[in-house]
Amino acid sequence: MGSISQLGGKSILMKNPLFALLFLLITYALSYGQNQSRIIIDIPSDQKPWNNIDWNNSPDRFQFAIVTDRTGGHRPGVFMQGVKKLNLLQPEFVMSVGDLIEGYTRDVGKLDTEWAEFNGFIDSLEMPFFYVPGNHDITNEVMEDKWKELFGVTYYHFVYKDVLFLCLNSEDNRRGAGRGTVDDEQYEYIKKVLEENENVKWTLVFLHQPLWVQEDTKRWRDVEKLLENRDHNVFAGHYHRYWKTQRNNGKYIALATTGGSSRLRGTAYGEFDHVVWVTMTEEGPLLANLLLEGIWDEDIVTEDIMKLVRNKPFPVRIGPVYVENSSVDRIEAELKITNDSDKRMSVNIEGITHSSLFYELEEQSITVEPNDVAIFSLNVTNHRRIDVTALDPVRLKAEVSYEYEGRPDITLRKTLFFAPVFKRKVIRAPKKVIIDGNIKEWQGEWITLREKNMRGEPFDYDGKKDCSIKFSSSYDDEHLYLALDISDEEIYVSEKGSLWRQDALVVGLDARPLHVSAKNTGEGRNTEWLTYLRTFKEKDAVFNADRLPPGIESAVVRNEKGIQVELAFPAEYLNKMQAGPWSSVRLGVGYLDFDDNGKERTEHYWYPAWNSEENIPGSGMIFKE
Repeated sequence: MGSISQLGGKSILMKNPLFALLFLLITYALSYGQNQSRIIIDIPSDQKPWNNIDWNNSPDRFQFAIVTDRTGGHRPGVFMQGVKKLNLLQPEFVMSVGDLIEGYTRDVGKLDTEWAEFNGFIDSLEMPFFYVPGNHDITNEVMEDKWKELFGVTYYHFVYKDVLFLCLNSEDNRRGAGRGTVDDEQYEYIKKVLEENENVKWTLVFLHQPLWVQEDTKRWRDVEKLLENRDHNVFAGHYHRYWKTQRNNGKYIALATTGGSSRLRGTAYGEFDHVVWVTMTEEGPLLANLLLEGIWDEDIVTEDIMKLVRNKPFPVRIGPVYVENSSVDRIEAELKITNDSDKRMSVNIEGITHSSLFYELEEQSITVEPNDVAIFSLNVTNHRRIDVTALDPVRLKAEVSYEYEGRPDITLRKTLFFAPVFKRKVIRAPKKVIIDGNIKEWQGEWITLREKNMRGEPFDYDGKKDCSIKFSSSYDDEHLYLALDISDEEIYVSEKGSLWRQDALVVGLDARPLHVSAKNTGEGRNTEWLTYLRTFKEKDAVFNADRLPPGIESAVVRNEKGIQVELAFPAEYLNKMQAGPWSSVRLGVGYLDFDDNGKERTEHYWYPAWNSEENIPGSGMIFKE
């Protein structure tokens, strides 16, 4: 209002109320515009696609980052990785909590080299960096002199947007790890700074050693008394493990590492590489721990990486093994590692102990050069000569890493399942098969779907009395036939519902040559192999019937015990897929069972589904007799 009084505005406002109102509106609009982000929105409706436009951009709010221990057994490259990721995040500035060099020496030349290396990292940082000393930075008078030569003082403070940053020296007496101190001179400095900044809205303290868990820290307990009646947080490093403590009316946080030695056992142990992202709010600092492995630039997935890993089979594959004697005592399977990239590949395979079988790998760790293949053996011994086809599969954990320059390696992981498969033969039908749903004429072997391959909630399945499924197969010159006998105490049918949300028979049929179909892991469904799903509706019972090969026939008979189904797949289709007379096909036989009027669902399979993690190479294969 000063400008108004200088212009005689006071009398004008009093004499002309309309002018006064207009002036106030203009003044409000100008002040509002100065304090709010400008936004232009053109939405024609009264309803708006947002909750509010109260921007989260208070002028008093700001963000900064904290890096922690780089040394104490540094792991090369990690701190620089942190610098690069801070440049992605663009905080206003970066704080530290010490242990910046390895130190612990009186050799000035070595100290110069180590500080030159570290300051080279900081030169790459695109925002201010504040140094705080740790025991690896100052352990003797030579190192302390070098610090003062480079940085002037070992403790200091600054105020930014009404927040006091107090950067302390826990190495006041140069006593080394686990024996930090704040001595008298530094204490008097801290006391004076706090007195001069009594009314700041928050105080943030940075030092290296968490003195609150150490003994004989000289004046640290007195420092805590100075802090107890003000809003404050304390940040430290040193122990390479993260933990937060509520004490002294504040939050005292020991940080993990930004490259210092660590077992890296994860968040449960507080062992990880990170930077801390701090947002200063009116209510105090809001912290986000950003693990370095979780911060990526726009190149997290590029086109070459996408080509490397997507829509491609896992590089490590176990070849199928077919046995005619299920109590065989020795089995040898082939492991094939394919590197079809231009990057070097490192592979590590770890076996998981099996309850009944002994097995060993010819190789466990191997490097595969670009565009190369490695093959070695998995040897399985069945000392007890039990039925190997009835046992749980052998499981191997495989880790594949592609080596990149300038970014972390690309690592893929998968658990591989292997089990020998009984070489099952499909018989020629003794007489012409009539597709009418009558299965009494079937004379071949019946195979029951395994209860252990049920998927769903256990309490939704009551065992065989709930449902059980068995099937048989045969062939002639015109068709491959399947007969299925389904016992189900509740057949759920929904004429208008989704075909996948009611009781249904599901048959996967891969008629490609043996060496291809045995490796099927679910890719190419209904283009390279087919899925036949048949419900028990009156009309339109088959899913995508118009997309299936022509000539597939089926018939269903329902009775009080359940459902019988007959299926016929034309030999013409099988021959076409194998470019000649077919000799084998891979079958995936399953059943979707819905109970309680469609609310409960279980799935039942002969072998695990081909696209599941438990897929067994070559499972479900039948061979023409």
